[in-house]
Amino acid sequence: MDANALMMPVELDVRVFDELDRLLGDVRLVTPEAVVDELEKLSAGAGHEAVAASVGTDLARERCRLLSHDESYADDAIVELATAGECDYVVTNDGPLKRRLLAACVPVIGIRGRNKLAITRP
Repeated sequence: MDANALMMPVELDVRVFDELDRLLGDVRLVTPEAVVDELEKLSAGAGHEAVAASVGTDLARERCRLLSHDESYADDAIVELATAGECDYVVTNDGPLKRRLLAACVPVIGIRGRNKLAITRP
């Protein structure tokens, strides 16, 4: 899961974990440590984005296994881990990251419509 996926419950009113259960059933969720670092930095700000990032940080720590990696940039860490087989899907709503993942033959789960998630396969 990337940062914006973990912020979806607040920013887009998406029940992301319920949607993942609907799509995939019982799954083990993971996120790179760089994503948590990014969320913590965003949560230090003010406003709606900071609240969403704070909630996202809590969700990552409570619901995901944090993965170590060599990358300092969250998107690079996600691509590295996904192409190394650490996950079967990546949950993101980030257009450039989605394109990178699909080009690397990694299926992406993202928002469809107002509040539903769907799988896009390469």
